[in-house]
Amino acid sequence: MSVAVVAGNPKPASRTLDAAIRVATRLGGAPPEVVIDVIELGGGLLRWGDPAVTEAISAVQGSPAVVVASPTYKASFTGVLKLFLDQFGAGGLTGVVAFPLMLGGAWQHALAPEVFLKPVLVELGATCPVRGLYLLDSDYESPPGLDDWIAAASRFV
Repeated sequence: MSVAVVAGNPKPASRTLDAAIRVATRLGGAPPEVVIDVIELGGGLLRWGDPAVTEAISAVQGSPAVVVASPTYKASFTGVLKLFLDQFGAGGLTGVVAFPLMLGGAWQHALAPEVFLKPVLVELGATCPVRGLYLLDSDYESPPGLDDWIAAASRFV
């Protein structure tokens, strides 16, 4: 099954996007068919009904599972990701299994995906069956503990 990716980094083609694609590929057993690099939606994120944003939202809603990723910014997720998530209506992620993923520079922010991103996804109706994943941006390609997290999370895909 393909696992969608939403990456909310202010830089296009970021490490956050790369990490999310890697995690989604491992979870789903194949590269993701839906990849949303939120920053590429540009000014459409600031108005309701933008066609590209509407298409991106529909693609995520039509996916059985999604990795939602952000760099850690001021100990939380980015504003650009919030702008995208704000476009979903109440219950807009109902029926979607979501895996919050955040990258950061230090382990002091390791709870950020669980404390800040996961509650927003749940509020939108997503099911988040495992703890959020935090990876150091300096070691996201092959971090210790990722295999165990993938094993636990893949049961829900």
